[in-house]
Amino acid sequence: MQNHLVFSEEVAHAKAQGKAIVALESTIISHGMPYPQNVQTAREVEQLIRASGAVPATIAIIDGKIRIGLSDAELEHLASAPEAMKVSRRDLPYVLTSGKLGATTVAATMICAELAGIQVFVTGGIGGVHRGAETSFDISADLQELAQTSVAVVCAGAKSILDLGLTLEYLETHGVPVVSVGQIEFPAFFTRDSGFKADFRLDSAPEQAEFVRCKWSLGLRGGVVIANPVPQGEAMPKAEIDQITEQALQEAAAQGVSGKAVTPFLLHRIKQLTEGRSLITNIALVKNNAVAGARLAVALNSLNQAG
Repeated sequence: MQNHLVFSEEVAHAKAQGKAIVALESTIISHGMPYPQNVQTAREVEQLIRASGAVPATIAIIDGKIRIGLSDAELEHLASAPEAMKVSRRDLPYVLTSGKLGATTVAATMICAELAGIQVFVTGGIGGVHRGAETSFDISADLQELAQTSVAVVCAGAKSILDLGLTLEYLETHGVPVVSVGQIEFPAFFTRDSGFKADFRLDSAPEQAEFVRCKWSLGLRGGVVIANPVPQGEAMPKAEIDQITEQALQEAAAQGVSGKAVTPFLLHRIKQLTEGRSLITNIALVKNNAVAGARLAVALNSLNQAG
């Protein structure tokens, strides 16, 4: 396994020193935001994590290796390379053996983080059950990964383009706890309220760390969703984003967009329809999650070191 992993100097030093580390995905850079906002946001997110007492580890596949931590030049290349593949669980062996450039999704980042011994992962929003999944069976691999890979995932909930009710039902079926921060309502990425409730509310990083550590100490494998809503002042109105999402979904269906291409298409179209306001919200929620994730990583690291 170690033959596949390459740690950046910063992350390797952090591991040797027993510091808190936060994993970051790379599809948000290559497929989730336009250039140059993507690389700018990636750098700012890393700095927020450092300022909060942890070490960032952005994960990607480069030259046949799982890179745990990227240099500034590597971030720039990933952000501007149109050939970067969107890599989930099924794609990891192909991208590694072919030597292609790969950006890791939530699922693949969770796998790589666990291989690297990193327990906390920050993202924008998790994937889920797509609308119409009762006939298409389109369910994100993120959910199955959460059921089996022991990494805490700090996110702004799940994207409102999904069937959020079925997403939460799927997580419940697979025993994945959903913890909301600052409210009991489950956030929906662009908005603070999805119309559904999380399983539990835990507002502080020490509380969240105790919960996560207790789960795993009981031998209950699998992830924990830490749903951290977008700040109030940066959130979009629910009615507006719901209407725009419906329009974008209809356009995707009319154009035959399916599979992995759905989410990037919808996010791009929503950005157009909101005249860029959704991108501002997206950036704000990722930064907010970075701070929450760093605090959780520090608290969890302290518990682990205390025994």
